[in-house]
Amino acid sequence: MKLLKTKEMILCGLFAALMAVGANVSPFFTIGGVPITLQLMFAILAGGILGSRLGAIAMSVYMFIGLAGAPVFAQFKGGPAQLLSPTFGFIVSFIIVAYICGKLIGDKVDVSKGTYVLTGVLSIFFNYIIGTNFMFVALKVWAEAPEGFNYAMAWVWMAAYLPLDIVVTIVSLSIVPRLSKAINRVYSTQEVVN
Repeated sequence: MKLLKTKEMILCGLFAALMAVGANVSPFFTIGGVPITLQLMFAILAGGILGSRLGAIAMSVYMFIGLAGAPVFAQFKGGPAQLLSPTFGFIVSFIIVAYICGKLIGDKVDVSKGTYVLTGVLSIFFNYIIGTNFMFVALKVWAEAPEGFNYAMAWVWMAAYLPLDIVVTIVSLSIVPRLSKAINRVYSTQEVVN
């Protein structure tokens, strides 16, 4: 097992904190019980800037901090009971999204536009597949599903989020190279000073 360097721990902590902020930008506006957040953006940025390993670690840290009880999840929720929340699948999906983004574009110098498009499509795909399926099962099995709720309705609810998620994904992927360079410049300057 590879231990994390101080720089890596700081960056993982930073992105875990950004996820907490992104979870609560509009804490009380929901569609179908799913709050609108900027978490997908920060998961993409974490993977694109930190790489697959550190991006997934940062998202895992965020998840475990929330499960430990800190109110970092959407609508300022936290605690182990969130494992049973219909939206918990989305939290798990952010780990996968960060990992995929890191594998496809993290630490790469010349990334083609096609790779960015593929990264965006896969990010939204895995976020929606994992999150929506978990939400459907949770609402049908242990949470209270609305009258007449079915699998198609779960996807109709998620369709309302798709335009925003497409815009967020495009913006996130477009700023990854600049943020990555800026972070690397800061840390390379720190290493020269020390």
